[in-house]
Amino acid sequence: MKILDQPESDSVPASAISYAGIIEKIEILRSTLRWTSRLERPEIEKLLRQASALRDEVMQLSHKERFVQAAASEPKRELSAAARRQALIERSFVFEGTFGDNPKLLEALEIAEKAAPTDLPVLIDGESGTGKELMAKVIHANGSRADKPYISVNCGAIPDNLLESELFGHRRGAFTGATNDRKGKFESAHTGTIFLDEIGELPLSGQVKLLRVLEAHEIQRVGSDEPIAVDTRIVAATNRNLRRFCDEGRFREDLYYRLSVIHVTLPALRERRDEIPLLLAYFGDEAAATLKRRPVKMSPRLRDFLRHYEYPGNIRELRNVVYRLACLAGEMADIEHLPLDIRPKSSLSLAIGGASASGDGIATASSLSEAKRVASDEAERAFLERGLQEVGGTVAELARRYEMNRSHLQMLLKKHGLHSKDFRLAAQKARDARSTD
Repeated sequence: MKILDQPESDSVPASAISYAGIIEKIEILRSTLRWTSRLERPEIEKLLRQASALRDEVMQLSHKERFVQAAASEPKRELSAAARRQALIERSFVFEGTFGDNPKLLEALEIAEKAAPTDLPVLIDGESGTGKELMAKVIHANGSRADKPYISVNCGAIPDNLLESELFGHRRGAFTGATNDRKGKFESAHTGTIFLDEIGELPLSGQVKLLRVLEAHEIQRVGSDEPIAVDTRIVAATNRNLRRFCDEGRFREDLYYRLSVIHVTLPALRERRDEIPLLLAYFGDEAAATLKRRPVKMSPRLRDFLRHYEYPGNIRELRNVVYRLACLAGEMADIEHLPLDIRPKSSLSLAIGGASASGDGIATASSLSEAKRVASDEAERAFLERGLQEVGGTVAELARRYEMNRSHLQMLLKKHGLHSKDFRLAAQKARDARSTD
């Protein structure tokens, strides 16, 4: 029986490796494997070593300009961000729900576009809430498995003692409570894509089992010795620094390199502020449809605050804030509808004390003229608020006191989202409280 002979030295340069050569070697192995039942154990082990070597050759190719380096270098042509984004659309690359022309985001999309048609593993990293699962769905939707299952697994949410059963399934009676045979996530994702979210939270025991799946493309259910072949494309995501985890012994280095054949990094929302107005409109419409009401309007100072806020929770935090505004506000949302932990100091205290809240528009203004405009709006609103409080919400009395045209005053109140009835109700409550005393 002839076994494919591999060169014992490293005399063949990496540049000599080609897809045609690898396919030829694979065909030889396939013809040899037809006679596996007649092979001795040493011959089988040799075949396994050869298969591993072939995988390494494929990985070398994947790290060349064909994938990652090509994706990083092509955008360096003299194309504007808008032109790069338009080129993605014209090439029928589906990335619905991803906005803006940020260069880092476009680079990530261009890498995803090249990786999607392949079955190579992809590792997506970035801060929490940057849209890593959305990027995984983009890769799945643009690949050859788009019509096949897409299974999402949160590795950090599975207890250690249930991890193997959750991922690989179990046989009836394998442990207490296993009353039936059960498929695992990998079997459910067969022929499709499995998304392993928060892969950095996977314990070392689980990492060993996952590495075996990547190497052998087969699993074993808990309580069974029978291997089950799985054809699953793996996309993993993390908000941790896996390289540092490898140095600290918290993540297997061999698994890291298996997962990160294609590596995509998503920038934080504060690095792509051009998306914020688009996301506010998008989530505003989404929230309105969910709550079955008209989209909420935002006062100028609220919109200015949301444009300059740092968003430590990134897109997920922005979405939650918009849903909160849509739920709590009437027609016009303002600063007081924000969560207390991110709300800036009131404009009245700013105007009287001269202090600047750490998250307000003045502190984050990008120019002197913008700071002046924001300060003017803050002072104007504080002035109107104080006046409405003094006159108990009576607009006619306020216009007379300030010697202003009533229609002009109404326009200013609408600009700042101030409602005279709110002040009238507050004044009435104060009177009722005094009469009770």
